[in-house]
Amino acid sequence: MQRHSSSTFFLNFCLSLALQVLVVCGQGQPQNHGLDLHWYPGTGTWYGEPEGDGSTGGACGYGTMVDVKPLRARVGAVGPGLFKNGEGCGACYKVKCLDKSICSRRAVTVIITDYCPGCPSDRPHFDLSGAAFGRMAIAGENGQLRDRGQIPVIYRRTPCKYPGKNVAFHVNEGSTEYWLSLLVEFEDGDGDIVSMHIHEAGSSEWLPMNHLWGANWNIIGGPLRGPFSVKLSTSTGKTLSATDVIPGNWSPKTTYTSRLNFNY
Repeated sequence: MQRHSSSTFFLNFCLSLALQVLVVCGQGQPQNHGLDLHWYPGTGTWYGEPEGDGSTGGACGYGTMVDVKPLRARVGAVGPGLFKNGEGCGACYKVKCLDKSICSRRAVTVIITDYCPGCPSDRPHFDLSGAAFGRMAIAGENGQLRDRGQIPVIYRRTPCKYPGKNVAFHVNEGSTEYWLSLLVEFEDGDGDIVSMHIHEAGSSEWLPMNHLWGANWNIIGGPLRGPFSVKLSTSTGKTLSATDVIPGNWSPKTTYTSRLNFNY
């Protein structure tokens, strides 16, 4: 990824912090009663083409989904604090620039699809697509904003919204009846996953899945017998169970869509 820097970054950062309102600093992680919607300070950069949609693929495992709507041009990479070893994948954030001389009052909404290995580890950092970064500027100034490279921002969690779509489960390539790997798609609300369980046909037990990498989870056993029901738990404690969502004749590289989604 191409990174950008500015010699005036630290001065802008200090001035912008002085202008912040409704920014809550030093609080802990949100408890299981809903998303933490407070604004927090961070930094932002951009990568790829100036008007580009961002990365292809990414460390969350969404593959070509990032190149098409509803993810297209709304993707972002984050540093380790927000990536959470992949459990932060799928979370949605509003990101806003505070410099009134060049930035609009509009925040951009981004979906975490990638990890930023070169981003700071001592503060929250967003590496946005060129299109998303420029969208924070006032009309006609998006190029000038990108020229600044790194800017101070404020950010907050926001519910993910995928109108007209339900939660779907992609069976990853290489899955067998002894090793099954799933990727969750189009999850409204929290957007992230902290645990997954699977229920085999004829069983009375929910089996825990292991966090594999990014947004991918797997289970080793066998032979595993479909149809499978899948239960998700999010960072705020919300759960969703999709009954028999993966049929008995499932196949790898196939996506199976449920009939439900989280409320938000």
